[in-house]
Amino acid sequence: MATRFEIALHGSNPASLRAAAEEALDEIDRLEDQLSLYRPGTEIARVNAEAHIAPVRVSPGVFRLLERARALSAETHGAFDITIAPLVQEWGFMGGTGAMANANLVSEARAFVGMHHVQLDPSEFTVRFDRQGVMLDLGAIGKGHAIECASELLREAGVTSALIHGGTSSTCAIGRQPNDQPWKVAITAPFNSSDQPFAVVELENESLSVSAVWGRSFRAGEKILGHVIDPRTGAPATGAFMTALVLPSPTEGDAFTTALITAPELLDDLHASRPAMRSLVLSGNHTAPKMDGRGIIPLDRARENL
Repeated sequence: MATRFEIALHGSNPASLRAAAEEALDEIDRLEDQLSLYRPGTEIARVNAEAHIAPVRVSPGVFRLLERARALSAETHGAFDITIAPLVQEWGFMGGTGAMANANLVSEARAFVGMHHVQLDPSEFTVRFDRQGVMLDLGAIGKGHAIECASELLREAGVTSALIHGGTSSTCAIGRQPNDQPWKVAITAPFNSSDQPFAVVELENESLSVSAVWGRSFRAGEKILGHVIDPRTGAPATGAFMTALVLPSPTEGDAFTTALITAPELLDDLHASRPAMRSLVLSGNHTAPKMDGRGIIPLDRARENL
């Protein structure tokens, strides 16, 4: 998952808290060994190598995640899609920071993208591709899923106050801080234009997911092209340059923030289906952004008029 995971816990028994934290971090490592596209021998690596030849059996947990990814892809009308790997590869983001792609090769890669190429058999827990060249990449959902699973283990261990995060993009809060205040998480300023956070979000039994086009990105003329690829066009997404969502599920949060980078027009439907969701979407361009904030308020309230 190429990121550092950290856990902060509070409680009266340090030994049990340490044991719970170690179990949660071990779970994240275990999931990495199942889901990584890059590690040889993982379940996803085996699916990518063999599923076009014959059905590949996976563990029930991986199968359920693939089913969930398919449902999230359908809900976002394909804006989120775990078969995006061939396009990620063509644009130089698979292990790199990106580069202009050959239009003909992008067109060819698009033929391998789409969940309709993936057949899931719930009776056998098998995955089958309908053609060679299809490849799964769970990078847009794996971190949120790992944090969600780790948080469930912490709750089962009796932890009532904790914060777990992976990098700056996925965070989950359990309960409140010891001072009975919600957990507070900062969102980095767009394009690192300031040392100050862009917003501070309060969380209680919620998750915060953030997606942005900077980080793994490159400049093409006046445009900054990031690693989020639009499955529908085959090109780096330009619908929004930062999205942030507060939801109960970090798995959903990661999927939806990725989808909103591609298709910010999905925001109304997501709010309608999840009324408690809080959101912040910055679209337009990075010099003159437009902000749609619903429940996440930037520190500088003047930004609401952007």
